[in-house]
Amino acid sequence: MAPIDPHSFTDSSHPLTTHVSLSLYLDFNASTIHASALLTLSSPFSGNLSLDSRSISIKSILDPQTLTPLPHSVSSSPDPIKGSEVVVVLTGQSQILILYSTSPSASALQWLSPLQTFSKTHPYVYTQCQAIHARSIFPCQDTPAARIRYDVVMNVPSSLSAVMSARHVRRRLPVLEEAKHLDVLSSVVWCAEDRVVEEFVMEQPIPPYLFAFAVGELGFREVGPRTRVYAESAAGDVLDAAALEFAGTEEMIKQGEKLFGDYEWERFDLLVLPPSFPYGGMENPRMVFLTPTVIKGDASGGQVVAHELAHSWTGNLITNINNEHFWLNEGFTTYAERRIVEVVQGADIATLNMGIGWRGLNDEMERFKDNLEFTKLKNKQEGVNPDDVYSQVPYEKGFQFVLRIERQVGRTAFDEFLKKYIATFKFKSIDTDTFLNFLKANIPGIEKEINLQLWTEGVGIPEDAYEPVSAIYTKIISLAEEFKQGKMPSEDEVAEWKGQEWELYLENLPKSCEPSQVVALDKRYRLAESKDYEVKVSFLKLAISSKMLYLRTLFTALAQTGGTEEKQLAKQIFAEARETYHPIAQGVVESILSKYI
Repeated sequence: MAPIDPHSFTDSSHPLTTHVSLSLYLDFNASTIHASALLTLSSPFSGNLSLDSRSISIKSILDPQTLTPLPHSVSSSPDPIKGSEVVVVLTGQSQILILYSTSPSASALQWLSPLQTFSKTHPYVYTQCQAIHARSIFPCQDTPAARIRYDVVMNVPSSLSAVMSARHVRRRLPVLEEAKHLDVLSSVVWCAEDRVVEEFVMEQPIPPYLFAFAVGELGFREVGPRTRVYAESAAGDVLDAAALEFAGTEEMIKQGEKLFGDYEWERFDLLVLPPSFPYGGMENPRMVFLTPTVIKGDASGGQVVAHELAHSWTGNLITNINNEHFWLNEGFTTYAERRIVEVVQGADIATLNMGIGWRGLNDEMERFKDNLEFTKLKNKQEGVNPDDVYSQVPYEKGFQFVLRIERQVGRTAFDEFLKKYIATFKFKSIDTDTFLNFLKANIPGIEKEINLQLWTEGVGIPEDAYEPVSAIYTKIISLAEEFKQGKMPSEDEVAEWKGQEWELYLENLPKSCEPSQVVALDKRYRLAESKDYEVKVSFLKLAISSKMLYLRTLFTALAQTGGTEEKQLAKQIFAEARETYHPIAQGVVESILSKYI
């Protein structure tokens, strides 16, 4: 066996999957999907074909031409990282049909009960397949090396609607014949009066980790000719706020096209997910997933959108062949994001982002000081869960490497190189050596000017990295230092601040502030009531670390202005700490909670 990916059972000597047709029946009561998957290989194959799966119950595997069973086996002891290996014995077939059901514990699926949603009446489900979780939705060669086109027939409750990282074809009534391969379901169940079918197709080849869907009671707002923003329809205020926050999306797309070439994905829609979504954003093509915390109220959340948009060229069009080369996705995308931000929001904000990124990179060096392998851009991940070593290194050290090349050749020449790089490798998955060879071929002598091996395979931060100088960053750090002497920033000094600046300021305040200082800061700027979740959290962390005596401020901030999760947090904190409070304090907090919860 010649593995192509340390996180997959895929064998490099086997033909790769090029197309997947899925029929999915979503059973919300059981948090399960009953499904069939028709996999098409790049060529006919004879021998043992290896697929990845995790927590999937396979009913049968058939030759789709004859519907005769194909011999197969599933590893008895799942690998803790890769899951279970499915081995199918083929004799010249180029397609296989798999009938299966997912598990309620599927790592890519988040099932929410009605009480966990805004409406409180309808359930919700969404996916997160990066880095290696598509295999828990359908058996597949779950590696970025195997780029797939796909189509989906999805059967959902008629009270709900679905969105996908694919083109929506139509919404229609179920057809009896569609249930014939889902042997756990009867046609009556498939065609029940309260069910509907949503059809989707993805016509461009994508890595499996970009497979994504969400199903719920969804509404949308139009924010541009290529963009809608979606969220739960019951969360009308979230939809309205998101539409304002991301109103500049079309301008960012246009600037991206000027810098990197045509936008190849037709639509750039945005889905604001429930608060349980574990990332800031996920760059699923055609349908970017976002956490509601990126809605800042001041359009600064557009920076997250800029990053996910940049992935439309670097990451989605050109993809790392496996996670050992993750910097090819994130380093280039961080560079592209900052180029877009520089044009749309100004050079000062782009430089501030660089300064924050530089600090984050240095923090990661401290985090990995005893495991320097993960300070390399190109690193070894055999036996390592990619989720466990997720860090800012591929983003910020990768950005520094891309910037180092730009600084060497000049921006004009680098822009020409970048467009050629994207055009050459679009819809392909590559490794670091492929990029370096292309770089040396197109910028002759670059290896004499930059130590390419040190940058890609060396540990730590190279000496020729660029430490950015941001006037905004320096001023904020200076103001945070002055706070130690009791000086609060004036209203003029913070007049232009948005959430990002406030978050940086709060994170750099001393952890042992006098409670009276914290109260005074909040009284002037009302940070505990900020609509920017990151600012609110940063302030509350400061208040807690300063042993702030003013419980009224903290519990009011959580109970009055917080969302569902903050209100639950307030109740939990009080339940755990109640007996340590003075009876008067107990009464104050109880009155706050009874008033607002």
